[in-house]
Amino acid sequence: MLNLRRVTSDLERMTSPKLPFAPQKISTDAFPARRRLSMWREIYGRNITHVDIDAIGDEPFHASVTFQSLPGVALVSGTRSAAQYRITRQHAARAADAFGLTILTSGAATTEQLGREIPLQPGSAVAISPAYPSVSTMYEPGNVVTVALPRLQVAALVRDLDAVYARPILAGNEAVRLLLSYVEALHSGDTLGRAAIAETAARHIVDLAALALGAKADEAHEAHRRGLAAARLEAIKAEVRDQIGSHDLSVATVAARLGMTTRYVHKLFEREGMTFSEFVLARRLERALRMLTGERFAALTVSAIAYDCGFSDLSYFYRTFRRAYDATPTDLRKASRRAR
Repeated sequence: MLNLRRVTSDLERMTSPKLPFAPQKISTDAFPARRRLSMWREIYGRNITHVDIDAIGDEPFHASVTFQSLPGVALVSGTRSAAQYRITRQHAARAADAFGLTILTSGAATTEQLGREIPLQPGSAVAISPAYPSVSTMYEPGNVVTVALPRLQVAALVRDLDAVYARPILAGNEAVRLLLSYVEALHSGDTLGRAAIAETAARHIVDLAALALGAKADEAHEAHRRGLAAARLEAIKAEVRDQIGSHDLSVATVAARLGMTTRYVHKLFEREGMTFSEFVLARRLERALRMLTGERFAALTVSAIAYDCGFSDLSYFYRTFRRAYDATPTDLRKASRRAR
């Protein structure tokens, strides 16, 4: 479990003034081979998460995680070697203002707290009380996402928060699945440059966590409206980015892949003041710009780049590109080459 205040302050020191909410990565690959475990214990265990760490087995220890601090919420995701993470009474006493929601995405693990042992399988989760010691064990290398949440804020949404601690949340929970995709989207970008946007993202995280834990009926309706809608929109955007070069990309194909209706997809974009087509066009133009100015694509013709970005009509590509960047693709490419 995470100490929210300590994680937040540490992450604020790690991030740049220009992007205070940007994700930050740390890996044992950056440490001397013989000191990887000891340095991980010091940096991650003692200074950030306040846990004791003991490796399991004889394999070389490895961990690589991404941290992200949002207002009131901290996110940690990444891979870990087989190891045991212990929160003592002294550790727990420091974290009364927050609690951890741990989601296993690969590997095998258990969590022990309040006299219960909770086996975790990929996709399942468990909430850990801030008031009692716990032991989390990774039995093999795997991936874990941990979200540090403000206890009082979540307690206002969940009927009896104390009753859900150390209880399994089974794999297949939609709110957990969407929470994972939301965290992945936040970790893969650097768009949270403004506090208002970061606060909105944090509120969505709290909403999704509350839904996973069993929000009250009235609060669940509002959490659905905010958190689930935001997470579903991020899932749509991620699907678009993955398929941006496909000439078959459409609202119908994306909706079908994600199990949504086309009307619902349109509605989510309308709430953001844009259309699905506008979002797709912007992403295709951004990709074209990167390729036109990237040295490794120098051998490709402009038409080949346009086609690779999903444009079938070259004149339409030139027209929309010039409108977006106030220059033709050829002019920007020439300027980039001169700069290099």
